[in-house]
Amino acid sequence: MRFSAFVSVLRSVGPVVIGISLGFTLSLLSVNWTEEACYPDGKEGEDATVRHDAQLKGARKPNSISTINDVESEEDFEPRIVPYKQVQQSPPKKVFRAKYISTELGMRERLFVGVLTSRSTINTLGVAVNRTISHHLDAVIFFTGMRNRKVPHGMFVVSHGDERLVWNMFKNIKYIFDHYINEYDWFYFVQDDAYTEADRIKALVGHLSMDRELYMGSPEEFIGGEMEGKYCYGGFGYILSRTLLLRLQPYLENCRNDILSARPDEWLGRCIIDYTNTNCVSENQGLQYNHYELGKNSDPSKEQSEQLKKALTVHPVSDPEQMYKLHRYFTELELQKTYDEIAKLQAEIKNVSVVAFDGNRSAQWPVGINPPFEPKSRFEVLKWEYFTEEEIYSCVDGSPKCELQGIDRMDVADVIEVAMAELNKKYKPVLHLKKQQLINGYRRFDPVRGMEYTLDLQLEVVNQKGHSRSITKRVHLVRPLSRIEIIPMPYVTEATRIHIIIPLTLQDRSNVDHFLEVFASNAFETSENAILTFLFIYDPVEAQQVNQNDIFAGVKAQINTYERKYPTVKIPWISVKTEVPSQIKFMDIISKKHPVDSLFFLANVNSNVNSEFLNRCRMNSINNWQVFFPIHFQDFNPDVAYPNQQRPATVDLITDAGHFDRRSFEEACFYNSDYMTTRTRMVADVQENEEILETLDIFDMFLKYSGLHVFRAVEPALHQQYSYQACNPRLSEDIYHRCVQSNLEGLGSRSQLAMLLFEQEQGNST
Repeated sequence: MRFSAFVSVLRSVGPVVIGISLGFTLSLLSVNWTEEACYPDGKEGEDATVRHDAQLKGARKPNSISTINDVESEEDFEPRIVPYKQVQQSPPKKVFRAKYISTELGMRERLFVGVLTSRSTINTLGVAVNRTISHHLDAVIFFTGMRNRKVPHGMFVVSHGDERLVWNMFKNIKYIFDHYINEYDWFYFVQDDAYTEADRIKALVGHLSMDRELYMGSPEEFIGGEMEGKYCYGGFGYILSRTLLLRLQPYLENCRNDILSARPDEWLGRCIIDYTNTNCVSENQGLQYNHYELGKNSDPSKEQSEQLKKALTVHPVSDPEQMYKLHRYFTELELQKTYDEIAKLQAEIKNVSVVAFDGNRSAQWPVGINPPFEPKSRFEVLKWEYFTEEEIYSCVDGSPKCELQGIDRMDVADVIEVAMAELNKKYKPVLHLKKQQLINGYRRFDPVRGMEYTLDLQLEVVNQKGHSRSITKRVHLVRPLSRIEIIPMPYVTEATRIHIIIPLTLQDRSNVDHFLEVFASNAFETSENAILTFLFIYDPVEAQQVNQNDIFAGVKAQINTYERKYPTVKIPWISVKTEVPSQIKFMDIISKKHPVDSLFFLANVNSNVNSEFLNRCRMNSINNWQVFFPIHFQDFNPDVAYPNQQRPATVDLITDAGHFDRRSFEEACFYNSDYMTTRTRMVADVQENEEILETLDIFDMFLKYSGLHVFRAVEPALHQQYSYQACNPRLSEDIYHRCVQSNLEGLGSRSQLAMLLFEQEQGNST
C-alpha cells in the first residue's frame, strides 16, 4: 500500500520536479564563470576590463548588459571614411598538370630491360634478342659503345661513343638515373648473347617487394678472392631494384674514380657492395633466379635438363639461329603448360557439374567457354553462313554466291584440318579417317564466345584390318575469342594543323561553290586549325589557253571573295599540267611545298568537311606509325532514291539515303614525312617502270611500300553528295574497276533499283 501511494505521488509531483531541475541547469549553463578582479580605483578596473576583453577576443558574454559607459562610448563614436584602395592582384600562378594521370599520381611501370650489345653483334644477336622479347615487355633499350650508321628497324639504341666496357656500364647506369629512375620499379640488365624468357622475368618481379634493396642474379666470387661478398655474373643477367639504385646514385662518380676492374659486371658488383653493402643473391622471398649454362653447339630441343625447363635466362648463345631455337623451345613449353591447365580446369568443371542442379547439362560445350548467345527477339537471331570448299553463300556485296577466297578460304581449310586431327585423335588406333569432301559447312559469329562451325564431312574410315567404307560425320567446332590485348599507340593530340588538299578538274568546277559554302561555315567561322589548298589540274590543251581562257577563272574569283570576307584566311592554290591525273604525281608536287611534319588530308570537292571529322583525322594519323583512309558516306542518286519527290535538305545516314562507299580510296590522312619515306622506297621500281606512278594510287602505295599501319574504317562524319565519277581507262585495271563499281553501287539501293525496273517493265507491258 505504501509503495502504491508513493508511486501515485511521484506521478503527480515528478514532472514539476523535473521541470524545475531543468530550469536551474539551463540558467547555470548561461552564467559567465570568468573571474573579474575588484579594484578600488575605477581606472584600474577599466584597464582590467580592457585587458579581459582583449583576452576574450571579441567573444560575446552570455550575461552581458550594456552599462552607462558603454552608452557614452557609443554616443562619442564618430564615423570615419576609409578611402578605397584597389587591391593589387598578383598574376595567377600557372598550375602545372602532368600529361598523364599516372605521372601525377606517381605510378610507375614494373620492369625496364637494358640489353648490353656492341657494334659487331647488334645486327645479329641484338636483332634476335629484340624479336624474342620486345613484344612481351614494355621497355627494351639496347646499350652499345659504338654503333653502325644504320640502326636495325624497331630497336631503341643508345650509344655512348666509346668501346671501353666499364665506362659504358657507368654510362648505362647514369642514363637510367637521368631518364628512367622515376618511371620503373625494377631494372633488368642482360647481354645480347643470353636468351631471356620474358614472361618469367615479368612474373618474378611481379612477386617481389619493390621497397627492398635487391641485387639478384647468378652470384659469383670476385676474381682473386681478396674482396668479400659476391657480384652478379653479367652473362645470366641481373635485376636491380629502384630502391637500391637510388641509394647508389650519390656514389656513382666515386665508383667511376675509385674502382678499377676489367669486367663491367664485376665493377658494378664492387660498387654496389662498397656503398650499399648489398650482395648478389639468387633467392629472395622464396623466389629463385634460375639460369642455365648452355653447352657449345647444343640443340635446345634435345636437352632434357629440368634446370633448363625452369630457367629464366640461358647463356651463352652463339648465334641468332640458336636464339630462335631456344625461343621455340620455351614457347612450346609454355603452350603445353597452358594446354595442361585447360584440361585440368575442364576436368574440374565436369566433376563439379555432376552435383549441380541440372547435372551434366550445366557444363556447356566446349567446357570452360561461355554459353551461346540467347536472342531475346527475332531481330537478335544470329545468322548462319553456308559454305563449301569452293564457294560461300553470304557475300560482302550482297550477292547470293561468291568464290571462297583470301582469309575466308584459309579459315575453312584450317577448320577442316583441325576437325580431321581431332577425329583421328579420338578414334585411333582402332580407326583411321580420311577426308573425302566437305558436304555442308555452316558458320556464325557469336559475340559471346567466338566463331562457331558445323561441318558435314564425307569420310573414308579404315579399320586395323584394312577394311574401309565411306561414312558421313557431323562435327561442331568453336574458335573461341582470345584474351583482349591493349595495343600501345603513340601519343597524338587534336591540336595539329591539317593541310586540306582539294584536286579540281574541269568536271569539278560546278561543285566548288557548295564546297566553299559548307567549309566556310564549318572551318572559317570557327577558326579551325586547317589550311585549305586547291590543286587545279589542266590537260595540255587547257594549259596552253590559260591566258586567254582560264577554265578555273571563276573558282579563283570565288577564292578571292572568301579571302575578302574572312581577312584572316588565305586559300593558296597550285596549278599542274598532266595528261593522266595521278594522285602520286600530284602529291610529289605538294609534298615539296610543305614542311616535313605537315599533316595532309587529301579530299574530294564533293565532301562535306567538318570539325568532327578533322579531329578524327588528327587522332587516326600517327607519324611514322599509321595512315588513315576513311570510308565516306555517299548519297544515292536523288532521281533513284527520291523518285517524283523533292530532295530533303539534310540526308540522314540510312540505307535508303546512301551507303558507305567501300570502293573509294580518294580521301586519305597522312603525314608528309611518311609520304616522303614511302615514296623513296619505290624509287627502284619507278626506275624500272615509270608507268607505276599512274597505275598506283596513294592507298596502294602505302600498302605496298610503307610498312605502316594502313587504317581504313567507315567515317559517318565525312559525308559526300552524289556525283558521277569520270573513270580514266588509262589508270590501272584495278583502279578503273573500282571507279566503275563505285558509280554503279552509288545509284541506289537494290530495292530502289528493283522498283525502277519493275515500273519500267510495267510501263513497257502497257
